[in-house]
Amino acid sequence: MPTTWQQQRVTVMGLGTFGGGVGLTRYLVQQGAHVTVTDLQPAEALADSLAALRGLPLRLVLGRHDMRDFTATDTVFVNPAVPFTSPYVQAAQAHHVPLDSEINLFVRQCRGTIIGLTGSVGKTTTTSLLGSILHLHDARTLVGGNIGGSLLDRLPDITPETYVVLELSSFQLEHLDWLHYSPPLAIVLNLTPNHLDRHGTMAAYQTAKEVILAHQTPADMAVLNWDDPTVRLMAACGQGQRLYYSVEEPLDNGVSRQGTALVLAQGGVRTVLCDQADLQLRGAHNFGNAAAAAAAATTLGVAPSTIAQGLRRFQALPHRLELVATKHGVAYYNDSKATTPVSTMRALHAFTQPLILLAGGYDKGTPFDELGQVIHTKARVALVYGKTAPQLALAIEQAAAAQPDHPAPLVRQLPDLAVALHQAADLAQPGEVVLLSPACASYDQYQHYEARGEHFRTLVQTL
Repeated sequence: MPTTWQQQRVTVMGLGTFGGGVGLTRYLVQQGAHVTVTDLQPAEALADSLAALRGLPLRLVLGRHDMRDFTATDTVFVNPAVPFTSPYVQAAQAHHVPLDSEINLFVRQCRGTIIGLTGSVGKTTTTSLLGSILHLHDARTLVGGNIGGSLLDRLPDITPETYVVLELSSFQLEHLDWLHYSPPLAIVLNLTPNHLDRHGTMAAYQTAKEVILAHQTPADMAVLNWDDPTVRLMAACGQGQRLYYSVEEPLDNGVSRQGTALVLAQGGVRTVLCDQADLQLRGAHNFGNAAAAAAAATTLGVAPSTIAQGLRRFQALPHRLELVATKHGVAYYNDSKATTPVSTMRALHAFTQPLILLAGGYDKGTPFDELGQVIHTKARVALVYGKTAPQLALAIEQAAAAQPDHPAPLVRQLPDLAVALHQAADLAQPGEVVLLSPACASYDQYQHYEARGEHFRTLVQTL
């Protein structure tokens, strides 16, 4: 890769709406590159991103791609959402045009201590939670990566003492593999089926995730979930040291649940960090996220009292089991970030009240069998909508047939979220919960899960 971008011809493939493409484009222009931004989406779908780039000297190709931008350029920066099977990516490779990415550019130039975190579910919450703990320890701490935005503009502020916590998706990890790079502190939360529409098989998805460990040296550290058998198998990757966390078994070295307490065991000393009741995060799964963040913080020398303070004060992020309103005795929860079946199963288990579930959306190729069983046992009503509605309904019906002694939920297939919510409001009784936890991505009807969650909020407020 060039040491300077001055006068370099650069193609940014995929501006997107998540902020990374905007940050990358702005940085490259500031570095003196001649930048072409190209995206298959039309300008109206990219309005916010384009507004953030207004006034910058760059060329825009929107609603299409021009093959020349990939074959007659010095570097192509690939958005993580772009599959390697894209004919434009393959054309760039055939013409020996180097491929790069926003996360790779940042990692190459970052002087701070990078902490990388991945998993199928819980990444954003745990990344934010760890960032909050580390910020109490050192106010210079930064959080970025797949969580949104770009940290490229913060590079001048980052010193070797700066902690940089990065949420890393499987797509970003595939890019980092080009550099043969794993972060010096890596955290792996779990591995369950996700993004199979992109990776094809569970084995390929796991291989992408293993990049976070594969290039570690003996001086590096990995914090791993002892409770996930696949993550335990992943421990064989790389040469880093290992520290485990668990909410199912007490550990002699690491962070684990003992009774209702989260306990740090270190050098024969056990320190209670907090009680599950102290957390402001709903659901047993978030106790595991807290254990992961606490374990990572201990490897960086953060005092147990600071870890405990960070755990107690952290609040749920938007679109993650977020209480939107209580109307006529019915509580409406926004869990739009639940884009996998496992995420929705965790949300269902977080409640004891009768539930009306709203689920459905874009098909990522993940199976719904186990989710159907949990919906059958936990939900009174399941209102499924969008592209995956028939598959979800079938999974619930099959679960009901297999468990005829358990009352089957009312299942309705509906066209969209608005219709589903209004039917939920008609069916709900005081003391019940209406839960948006889609188990699917949003792309069939929304640009991203935030847009879906915001629409749900608006719909609830106007009931």
